[in-house]
Amino acid sequence: MVFEAAFDSPQQWVAGRSSAYPGMGPTNRGDHKLDHLTPRYCPGGKFTAVHRPDGLWDTDLLTTENSPGGFQLRTGDVLRARITLPTGAGAWPAIWTWRDGGNEIDAFEYHPDHPSLLEFSNHVRGGYRYWTDPTGAVAPGATVNLTVEFGSRSVRWSVNGTLAHADGRGVGPFWHAYLIVNLSVSDGTYHPKPTGTDPLSWTCHSLTVTRP
Repeated sequence: MVFEAAFDSPQQWVAGRSSAYPGMGPTNRGDHKLDHLTPRYCPGGKFTAVHRPDGLWDTDLLTTENSPGGFQLRTGDVLRARITLPTGAGAWPAIWTWRDGGNEIDAFEYHPDHPSLLEFSNHVRGGYRYWTDPTGAVAPGATVNLTVEFGSRSVRWSVNGTLAHADGRGVGPFWHAYLIVNLSVSDGTYHPKPTGTDPLSWTCHSLTVTRP
């Protein structure tokens, strides 16, 4: 094991700033998000979004980019996470990677308006899968186990121990990227925005990375 997340650790994470957002944040309206990033850590892996008077939401984002530990995923790594999905409209949780304006692999994205669907994307070599769970295990409020293998020739996503998608594209032999875990809020363009002002949340109970 080369990484075991402690979501309250300033050694592992930078809170509320990322080069994936214009000017390092705090907003990213061009990506259809109502986010206003906040510099708070997430004890217990609980990521939250709190409504603001200006209509944006104070949202949690943790990244290893610029952290003292500076952890980066590399080709061949295997990420495992145990997550509880959100229930509120507009919630947009994700685990993903980023470096130098790209190198993005989406371990998962989720929107409660598509209750049984997980989004898997490889922006490094192109390709994605909108995977609908046939078992009913993926649903708002459900807890699922996610495994992502960052292979040179294929990225493989498994849910609760069953292979959901292998893209046959991979990340190439020299790929590396920082890790991001966050909760965004949809602005209504592609998915419904929140219907009220109650806080939104999801939980990443555990996240580890192993390296061959």
